[in-house]
Amino acid sequence: MAGSRGPYAKGVAKRAEILRTALEVIARHGYRKTSTRELAAAVGLSEAGLLHYFGSKEKLFEAVLRARDEADRSRFADAADPIELLAAAVRHNGSVPGLVELYSTFSAEAGDPDHNSHTYFVDRYAAIRVSLADAIRARQSAGTFNPSADPESVATILIALSDGLQVQSQYALPADPADLFDNLLDLLRDS
Repeated sequence: MAGSRGPYAKGVAKRAEILRTALEVIARHGYRKTSTRELAAAVGLSEAGLLHYFGSKEKLFEAVLRARDEADRSRFADAADPIELLAAAVRHNGSVPGLVELYSTFSAEAGDPDHNSHTYFVDRYAAIRVSLADAIRARQSAGTFNPSADPESVATILIALSDGLQVQSQYALPADPADLFDNLLDLLRDS
């Protein structure tokens, strides 16, 4: 049994290396300017070898988005709650325009129920909505958030704002997306 773990462990390590490299390359060059051939070369694989670890190009990019989410959760682990985490991620996105491009493009394409990553986005949005609504209720209980705000509605609006700001940031948005996000949070605080 110990012998069977070696190749498996190497595969897990290679997959992690591919995702780390893809995050860096896409953040720097953008989704449209990054080919799977370029990613494969960056990790010493053929294009077929790269896709072997994920099954398809779409699953590779879904895995990159999952890795981006995990990196953000780690990067902002000191956030007091999911609302602060989302605000920190919106602020951070200004420094990774290539990943914003990937997310915006891929989330639009995955809107098609037949897209390989449709379920990923459905599940992702549902989980974020629940965690944000819970954080809103906690802030309402603490007296720091407007008590008349419906937690589920505000959670959905915060996600829509975050995603919309990511899209608009690709079109010379005249204001900092994080400042706009923070402005809405200021309006929702209980004064």
